[in-house]
Amino acid sequence: MNYAEAYITGIGQSQIGRKLTRHPLLLTVDAVKEALDEAGLGIDQIDGVSTYPGRVPQMPGFSPIGADELIDALGIQARWYAGGGEISSQLGAIVAAVGAIRSGQARHVICYRTVYEAAAMDRPEEYPVSRRDRVDGHSQWTAPFNALSAVNWVAQYAMRHVKQYGLTREQLAQIALTDRANAMLNPRALVREPLTMDQYLSSRMLSDPLCLYDCDRFTDASTVLIVSAGSSLHEVTCAPVRIAAMAGSVDRHSWDQAQWMASYATGRDLWARTDYQPADVDIAQLYDGFSFLAVSWLEALGFCEVGEGGKFIEGGHRIALDGELPLNTFGGQIAAGRLHGFGFAHEAVVQLRGLGGERQVQGDPKLAVATSGGGPLATALLLARD
Repeated sequence: MNYAEAYITGIGQSQIGRKLTRHPLLLTVDAVKEALDEAGLGIDQIDGVSTYPGRVPQMPGFSPIGADELIDALGIQARWYAGGGEISSQLGAIVAAVGAIRSGQARHVICYRTVYEAAAMDRPEEYPVSRRDRVDGHSQWTAPFNALSAVNWVAQYAMRHVKQYGLTREQLAQIALTDRANAMLNPRALVREPLTMDQYLSSRMLSDPLCLYDCDRFTDASTVLIVSAGSSLHEVTCAPVRIAAMAGSVDRHSWDQAQWMASYATGRDLWARTDYQPADVDIAQLYDGFSFLAVSWLEALGFCEVGEGGKFIEGGHRIALDGELPLNTFGGQIAAGRLHGFGFAHEAVVQLRGLGGERQVQGDPKLAVATSGGGPLATALLLARD
């Protein structure tokens, strides 16, 4: 073990569902307890907390639990903590924790993402969304054109691939079909029914070329990963997973008229910070809030050339569980639930430890990449089982 490095030790997840009645703070505590139990740590050994994006009062379902609330609820003696949205994306909270570890500010940091969007939409009187009388900020460039949803924004990038590179709907469908097939083997997945190509092609179009099955779905859940210092691994009982490299990019924080999504710069930066190469990766857990985002990450990380993402996934064989690059082995956000980025890092650790059960990738995987974000912000983690 490298004592100067940071490792993911304990991982945990709460119940995953829609319209849950269990309070989001209790879901977070459930996930923390599972992570602590796996790591063999006590709450008294935790000295850091990191989350994205912190509590958001204007949208309580999007992020209902801030770092300070969890610290108070569990009596954590935090020497360092952070929570905010102005970072490179969801997994940027793990990047921040690694910085705290390496600078000596913490030894064991709880990193978490809690979402409660389905329940909040079902009970708006309990979780009211703030309404504004005017359009300003980033939305002033999109709302006047009725581009109110991220599906509209991502569709522009997807349509460029259709027009410029020949991406087809049958190719794009492979992300959703692969996610569904993998989710059927994941007992915690939100949607475990099969999806056929005919169902996909006949589904309602939302923003061409993205249809209903290209989108993740609002979910209620909490996911926790504990980041530990290499010098403190003698305190844990689980198999640590090393954070071999990290990258995060915010290249012009706007969805309006940006030429390339931030994933492309992030992928380039990731490989510049490690001796590993794309060919060394055994498993890819790539953000799929919309299916095209996973395609863009495949290109951005160098698994195929820019514009070749559709051809790379055509037929679904390369990205299947038994393919050359198993993708989103837990079902991704499209099928397993919108865990908002943290589910990908969680699953990468599960697979590297050989704990995937029916969905476990064979061949003793040792290197995985996990990503979050799309559009103007992105984060990538390279995780290694030494």
